[in-house]
Amino acid sequence: MAAAARVIAFASNSTAAVSSCLLLKTPFALKRGCNPLSFNNGRQLSKRLFSCNAIYNPQVQIKQEGQPETLDYRVFFEDASGKRISPWHDVPLHLGDGVFNFIVEIPKESSAKMEVATDEPYTPIKQDTKKGKLRYYPYNINWNYGLLPQTWEDPSFANSEVERAFGDNDPVDVVEIGESRRKIGDILKVKPLAALAMIDEGELDWKIVAISLDDPRASLVNDVDDVEKHFPGTLTAIRDWFRDYKIPDGKPANKFGLGNKAANKDYALKVITETNESWAKLVKRSIPAGELSLE
Repeated sequence: MAAAARVIAFASNSTAAVSSCLLLKTPFALKRGCNPLSFNNGRQLSKRLFSCNAIYNPQVQIKQEGQPETLDYRVFFEDASGKRISPWHDVPLHLGDGVFNFIVEIPKESSAKMEVATDEPYTPIKQDTKKGKLRYYPYNINWNYGLLPQTWEDPSFANSEVERAFGDNDPVDVVEIGESRRKIGDILKVKPLAALAMIDEGELDWKIVAISLDDPRASLVNDVDDVEKHFPGTLTAIRDWFRDYKIPDGKPANKFGLGNKAANKDYALKVITETNESWAKLVKRSIPAGELSLE
């Protein structure tokens, strides 16, 4: 799939055009009678009837290759025809009304460090490695964790608001605080609530705190103060977990910008917009991709 096909009607040097064409409003779940889903390659998927809910996997098939917790294990995404698609590049980001698609890489209460393989064709989910060995967190992560598709933290951009730290060359991370344990490859409909500016060995690694719309308390939380009220202690727990998880391996604690506090929803939306625009430049090859896969 040509990367340029993912950026529709892209007008040069126009921020407005970037936002309008990249923040796609095509929902990933359709109500009875709605039009079928189209991926960014223009392929229109077959009409099927299904109801809306928070897991947005209709017409997207998950294909596992290899055995979990092995070096060969991969989770590929396919459309209805069996054609592989990229969870990073081909799943739409924006669903409208401040709602976004979120792809689960690591289910809550698990420790295998799963991630989208940004340097492999079709960017499947795999278990991260270090020196040829599979990576695990030293303890379970307590929330569903994954990425926002069609975002990218540009390693050439120094963020003046966060100690001029450069992006970490990955999609933006999401910490989903709902009560349900999700599965690897689930695509959830979430709303952002806050943002944490983690600095990992000098690189900026945003953590967007969000909640799945089907969570029983989702209607109660719409901004950072609501999280403190209805999920007391959660923001501090998230920050402390990501601050400390490398310490058992003998590494220093991670730092956080923005006064060591979680920024509000509006700031989180700003981060999402900016990193979506960076992704657009990447797939248009306005910025060198290096080893990143644009398939």
